[in-house]
Amino acid sequence: MNQDTRTVAFYTLGCKLNFSETSTIARNLQDNGYQKVEFHQPASVYVINTCSVTANADKECRTIVKNALKVNPNGFVVVVGCYAQLKPEEIASIEGVDLVLGASEKFNIAQYLDDLEKQDETIIHSCEIDEADFYVGSYSIGDRTRAFLKVQDGCDYKCTYCTIPLARGISRSDELHNVLKNAREIANQDIKEIVLTGVNIGDYGKGEFGNKKHEHTFLELVEALDEVDNIERIRISSIEPNLLKNETISFVAQSKRFVPHFHIPLQSGSDVLLKKMKRRYLTALYKDRVESIRKIMPNACIGVDVIVGFPGETEELFMETYHFLQALPISYLHVFTYSERDNTEAIDFPGVVPYHVRKERNKRLRILSEKKRLAFYQSQLGSTQKVLWEHENKNGKMYGFTENYVKVEADYQEESINQIQEVELGMLNAQGVVEVKIKLPIEI
Repeated sequence: MNQDTRTVAFYTLGCKLNFSETSTIARNLQDNGYQKVEFHQPASVYVINTCSVTANADKECRTIVKNALKVNPNGFVVVVGCYAQLKPEEIASIEGVDLVLGASEKFNIAQYLDDLEKQDETIIHSCEIDEADFYVGSYSIGDRTRAFLKVQDGCDYKCTYCTIPLARGISRSDELHNVLKNAREIANQDIKEIVLTGVNIGDYGKGEFGNKKHEHTFLELVEALDEVDNIERIRISSIEPNLLKNETISFVAQSKRFVPHFHIPLQSGSDVLLKKMKRRYLTALYKDRVESIRKIMPNACIGVDVIVGFPGETEELFMETYHFLQALPISYLHVFTYSERDNTEAIDFPGVVPYHVRKERNKRLRILSEKKRLAFYQSQLGSTQKVLWEHENKNGKMYGFTENYVKVEADYQEESINQIQEVELGMLNAQGVVEVKIKLPIEI
């Protein structure tokens, strides 16, 4: 590839973990002489980091490839990520894709680009997923007020609907000293908030090669990160209920940096379905975790993942989930419609739920989520909280989040951007955002 025209653009689909890995790949390519440009700009290389969780991964990927080649028909298109690991041949069939890299190759992208030009045949460098048994640390930075810090990858769980173990391999973790090094690097960039990410972060501590013995616990990780200077906030992205221990909850409640915000996957409020999903808990444990948080952090934000339309989900079992969620003191839901995945157990389960029923149940839970969110926001009105302001200026307004994840707005003030300020939560507006009155800036 021409040394003088090394430009690269990125497009990321999926989870926070993907965003942190894209940032790491970007830094690697910049270190190798590539200039990063926006995806809508002409680039010599387009890197698309894919996701396998959504049902329309193929369609999304095709659209993004098409959009890249509209900007530069001669651009070199590289596809990486979970979808690239699971279906490399499928991606290779997409017109315009030049290179597909699997789970173990995506962080070595620079070495594959050196002598490559567009040609008729797509090149695939994939691997068997059991070869993805090493850990590559990553974090995203430079594009927002917060950074996503990857601490763990892969999963040893065998949930019957999930392809993630097939796409990302066994559970493995970054070494503690390296996590702390990355956290300090982030802190030195004037980033105010870190979000801890991984596939199953509560399983943190399994070595970088996935050895089964835990070298550290998730609690030890949290305790160590709490001592990193110059980071104002640390947020736990998502943690399995069976791995969220009372000790961790208690520590977060009194910590210097960890905020009162938990995202805890449930997937179903029916014990019958939880067993079919091979989840590692039942509803009683989940309820206990939520109540434990509420007891010592009454203002904590608690988010929940839930799947609708899993095989065998009758209307009665769906209503079990609905009523369970309705009664729980939670703050919002992320609702996913079940979609069949190759090479998973659930694809052969009886009791397939018609798609229109899945869609309708998704809508019902999304309405419930909005009710929960608004009720949570209402409960916070009149309180004084700390807000981290985002970079965006939308029609003269700026937006930010409180420690417990209430979205707020105020008139735009450039000097407030990427700053933490004390505010008084006023009224909930028609857009479902809380309008606030800014108090004096907090000394950082």
